[in-house]
Amino acid sequence: MELERTTSNANGATPAPGLAHAAPVIRLRGVAKEYERGGETLRILNELDLDVSTGSFEALMGPSGSGKTTLLNLIGGLDRATRGSLEVAGVRLDQMNDGELSEWRSQTLGIIFQAYNLLPVLTALENVELPLLLTPLASAERRKRAQIALKIVGLEHRMGHYPRQLSGGQEQRVAIARAIVNDPLVIVADEPTGDLDRQSANDVLDIFERLYREMGKTIVMVTHDPSAAERASIIRRLDKGALL
Repeated sequence: MELERTTSNANGATPAPGLAHAAPVIRLRGVAKEYERGGETLRILNELDLDVSTGSFEALMGPSGSGKTTLLNLIGGLDRATRGSLEVAGVRLDQMNDGELSEWRSQTLGIIFQAYNLLPVLTALENVELPLLLTPLASAERRKRAQIALKIVGLEHRMGHYPRQLSGGQEQRVAIARAIVNDPLVIVADEPTGDLDRQSANDVLDIFERLYREMGKTIVMVTHDPSAAERASIIRRLDKGALL
């Protein structure tokens, strides 16, 4: 499984200084998002241009209502822009239908939310294995990949535990394992430490650092927490739908 690799980019253990030379894995041009409400047009994102380099860890910050989650959902193919072009991992999301987007997400994207969204009747291992049930992988291979993902997040000793038997921080780490079990190129995370105490939040951020520094994953994280944002290689700020 690819997640077993330990790789670094041309700058070794600290990739941030060389990110400007890496090809963008995310490229947005003129992206706008608008809603019609009561005969009025609400503009959430205002003609954004954005490049995110391969293997970077970026934090999106800004006040509530600034468009952070909307931008994250567009990058993840969970929502559609009103206009503009969105290219992620070499694919134009704005030119794909719903079925194509769904297949693309299953192969390319890992998604982590503030809510853990674990199924209470499944063990940690079974929750992590769940996304692989839609793949042609054999049962033994699915189980192996789920075990590797849980080992990466430090929960190999909790594989048989149910969500009710885990702490909040452990549940979020299971959710991270589920997000990376398909070896995604890009990971999007919406307030992944929002419900966690400081130590549990640091544990999650340690995993994120390992994923982008050692495994070359690209991570885009929405957060209100300055301490979490400081762990990223790049901090971007949104206000009233515009990047500052």
